[in-house]
Amino acid sequence: MDKLVIVIPAYFEEEVLDSTISTLTQILEQLSEEKKISGGSTLLIVNDGSTDQTWPIIEKYHKSNHFVSGINLSRNYGHQNALWAGMTAASVDADIVVTIDADLQDDPNSIIEMVDAYHAGYDVVYGVRNDRESDTVFKRSSANLFYKLMNKLGVDMVPNHADFRLIDRRVLKQLLQFPERNLFLRGMLPLVGFSSTKVFYKRRARQAGKSKYPFHKMLLLAWDGITSFSEVPIRSIIAFGFLLVFFSAFYVLYGLIRWATGHTETGWTSLMVSIWFLGGIQLIVVGIVGEYIGKIFKEVKRRPRFIIQDDLYTRPNAPRIKNSDNSSNV
Repeated sequence: MDKLVIVIPAYFEEEVLDSTISTLTQILEQLSEEKKISGGSTLLIVNDGSTDQTWPIIEKYHKSNHFVSGINLSRNYGHQNALWAGMTAASVDADIVVTIDADLQDDPNSIIEMVDAYHAGYDVVYGVRNDRESDTVFKRSSANLFYKLMNKLGVDMVPNHADFRLIDRRVLKQLLQFPERNLFLRGMLPLVGFSSTKVFYKRRARQAGKSKYPFHKMLLLAWDGITSFSEVPIRSIIAFGFLLVFFSAFYVLYGLIRWATGHTETGWTSLMVSIWFLGGIQLIVVGIVGEYIGKIFKEVKRRPRFIIQDDLYTRPNAPRIKNSDNSSNV
């Protein structure tokens, strides 16, 4: 039977971890009893630099619940890097990997359907929301706008799919070969290919704690997705430049006509408006170009995506690491 590893990134999740571990343990027990996965399947919780009781709770359950394991990152590396850390650790021996957030707003019972789809022959199973009633009107509308925009920019994404998915061993190995540091897994996974299907579910309200993805982080993630997978923004600068040239030529012609008919006016208002307008456009253009250059800057340095401080998954009996000199990194 195949070993299933459920990767759960956790950042200041002490309020929900007890419930999360209990719920997912029941699912693993059910799947194991039905002979759909092996009894050695695991909940791999990735503590993404939390300074509350998140890691001590993981350590406590690791001693009392044979399903629970975890890795403790040396600091906060962000949601996407925490997922990558968990998938990297799981790649050692997992046959199937499911990723799900610790708040369990993504319906954990859908994992059973995902495993069934895997046994039916699918390599990737996307968890897709068919109901966003738990989201605010603004969040629903902005999410729909984002998916439409990504589609227009030519980025292959599954609408209303976040980071709740199942992938098998061979997909995982191919995905982990992607070298980029600017991770946007929702866009990266479709690039891998293989057979895929969808499992639909109703997104639930968060039961405790606060969302770790406020509006500004959602914007940053969306911007990372756009600039990591599409050249359209930087190419649009060229088109906009030509548009300004055309507009300027038209304005020169208009000025000549006014001069020929004796309707010239002295003053600095139009001149100042033009200067400020073009100056603002130039700053926007330079900023967009600079964003792409900044991503190149991050890529060429090849810094680790994460550093593991404590590892209860691949080194469950190792002594607690006291400094980062002995930490593993990828």
